[in-house]
Amino acid sequence: MNVFVTGATGWIGSATVDELLRAGHKVVGLARSDASAASLEAKGATVLRGDLDDLDSLRRGAAEAEAVVHLANKHDFANPAESDRAERAAVETLAEALVGTNRPFMVATGLSGLFQGRPILETDPSPDVSPNSHRGGAENLALDYVSRGVRTIIIRFAPTVHGVGDWGFVNFLVSAARKHGVSGYIDDGSHAWSAVHRSDAAKLIRLGLEKAPAGSRLHAVAEETISTRAIAEAIGRALDIPAASIAQEDAKAHFGFIGSFFKLSMTGSSERTRELLGWKPAGLTLVDDILGGAYKEAGQQ
Repeated sequence: MNVFVTGATGWIGSATVDELLRAGHKVVGLARSDASAASLEAKGATVLRGDLDDLDSLRRGAAEAEAVVHLANKHDFANPAESDRAERAAVETLAEALVGTNRPFMVATGLSGLFQGRPILETDPSPDVSPNSHRGGAENLALDYVSRGVRTIIIRFAPTVHGVGDWGFVNFLVSAARKHGVSGYIDDGSHAWSAVHRSDAAKLIRLGLEKAPAGSRLHAVAEETISTRAIAEAIGRALDIPAASIAQEDAKAHFGFIGSFFKLSMTGSSERTRELLGWKPAGLTLVDDILGGAYKEAGQQ
């Protein structure tokens, strides 16, 4: 397949491009900078210059592709409304270009926006529908296009997609631990996260494009439940500093913005995903990745 990938040089996107190329697919990657373009070309991918707000480039990339993987997101935590607006506009533009083609359209989102008080299942719909909701209601918007001849596939990522070079949530936890000399967990550390290694996430994206039927929700979850205390203790061992409880009222001062996520349980099941696609995660566990030095550079300025 000729696959158009947004976020092609991002954390998950770069591994996805590698995985698709290894499998014999052709890749066109969206690139907004000279450095991103050069990185894609060095891998053997084709470059389409543009960014998430360049709707003409998105439209062109989707129209000329046999499949679309939408991984880009502004992740503007200081202005989430802008991130949500851009996400909805991008999804709508890409989907409109695919109407009537029955081509696969994979849209990335996260388990972090879904809270059930239990592990999220693939059968659980997102409650976000309106343009003003989380991610602009893009998951449900994309699924609406199934009835219009688009093979929409939703992929929900665990709150941590980990590995060497990760700049996501665990990176911020390690930075906070290094800054304060203590690796913190909130209250008793019984809140839990799911996790997946970046290499396994990339494999799931490829399998989903190749096999998943229209309307599928896939969960990129290799480990369903890891306590936040276990995460903090692994960070403490890796940095040779103590792990300790941080009271909720002190979480913002200790962790920064990541504290609002670390005090939540964000878990999901991938049982249906594995059965549907034969996906078998084989990457390191989160704790082994931390202890193995994947985050040794985090927080070092």
